[in-house]
Amino acid sequence: MQALDLPDHGVKTKHGAAGITVFDPVRRRWVALTPEEWVRQHVINHLVHDLGCPASLLAVETKLVLNGMTKRADIVLYDRTGTPLALVECKAPGVTVGQATFEQAARYNVIFKVRYLLVTNGSKHYCCAVDHQRGSVDFLTALPSFERMEAGSTP
Repeated sequence: MQALDLPDHGVKTKHGAAGITVFDPVRRRWVALTPEEWVRQHVINHLVHDLGCPASLLAVETKLVLNGMTKRADIVLYDRTGTPLALVECKAPGVTVGQATFEQAARYNVIFKVRYLLVTNGSKHYCCAVDHQRGSVDFLTALPSFERMEAGSTP
């Protein structure tokens, strides 16, 4: 798999009858190793190991219904009260993260109403803080630590 611009915390992979799989510590199971899954697992590790997000407050491929269609959010981070706090949309390393990716994350955020959005392909990362009351979006250089996100502050 391609090297990413994310810390390497030792994503676990194995070869089996179904091909190469990767262990997802949030879903607690082995899943097919696709380029997008490679990015997702590195982001999960970054959230847990570098930003202090409790793995128990992460959800992967969370179902949502938008305009009558079932979709899946890649990663949703909840605060300690169970309120969605951050939404992460992952793309494969070869996929350009552009306006369409932001629009996808923004559509999902109509449902989740999170404060923080991150879109990434593992090499390019774009993060913003959403103020739903003011209707404003501020781009950030990176996601804040879990502690700062819970406090509602930026890096």
